[in-house]
Amino acid sequence: MRQAGCTLVLTALVLGLTSAPGFAERNLVPTLDRSFDVCPDRPAEPVWMQEIPLRQAYQRVLVQDIYRAQNLERVVEIGNCDCATRFPSWDAAEAVFRESYASDERWEMLEASDAYNRRANAARPAAQAICDAAGNW
Repeated sequence: MRQAGCTLVLTALVLGLTSAPGFAERNLVPTLDRSFDVCPDRPAEPVWMQEIPLRQAYQRVLVQDIYRAQNLERVVEIGNCDCATRFPSWDAAEAVFRESYASDERWEMLEASDAYNRRANAARPAAQAICDAAGNW
């Protein structure tokens, strides 16, 4: 009798564990809509960036890297992390891209992306401290 009770409990446990992922998977609904917990009214990327061909995605990445570096550095520079400072329009990043990189070769843009990533990563700890205090990280 004891062995039957253990088998029953073990069977129930196995069934419970194996059916849970199926239930969880049914609740996951993929979406292309982006929503943010922090600063939900962020400006959207420029349309040309969203529509860029896959073979030229490195251009989009470079603009994103410029944007990120500029914004984190600005937060640190002025010591403010309101949403308008952390997520301004894309105009300044686009201007830097068009003035300095738009005619560059792919490898040059990849090098520039790396440099902007290093700048952003250097500013990130100080920016995060400021933004954590403001509740915007």
